[in-house]
Amino acid sequence: MMERIVIRNLRESDPIPEITGLLHQAYAPLAAMGLRYTATHQDGDVTRSRLASGWPWVAMLDGEIVATVTLYQNPAGSEDCAWYRQPGVFSFGQLAVRPDLQGHGLGGRLFAMLETEAAMRGAGELALDTADGADHLIRWYEKIGFRFIEHVSWSNTNYRSVVLSKTLEVTARI
Repeated sequence: MMERIVIRNLRESDPIPEITGLLHQAYAPLAAMGLRYTATHQDGDVTRSRLASGWPWVAMLDGEIVATVTLYQNPAGSEDCAWYRQPGVFSFGQLAVRPDLQGHGLGGRLFAMLETEAAMRGAGELALDTADGADHLIRWYEKIGFRFIEHVSWSNTNYRSVVLSKTLEVTARI
């Protein structure tokens, strides 16, 4: 089944309600932990705005959106995060994989694509932020090469965030 998944750029015709529902579904375990990520409760307008502020992709399986992620050069709120303001630092958000497909390599495929795309656009670092209490996510990001940078407290969450970053391969920027 994983070999049938195609990752492509978001299209104007892609249904925002379906993407919003996927985000809610994928972030539900984090909401159950009491973590108020934007993706746990955002409405379609917020989804559309967040997609439009970067370079969004979706993963398709049999005509259904099963994953999404958005790459940002200057993410919203970067004024609160010193690392995000550094030249050559790109970040990503709204990473969601349908729960029944998690753990099968789709996240890894999305990361490989993100790293290549960010490097091609001039990034030397790919960064993210996640809840300080989401230890399972932090461990996963560290396993794929991300390192701790700083803590940030965002006004729209109920937790302190950990900012992690990964140096991109120079060869990917050629």
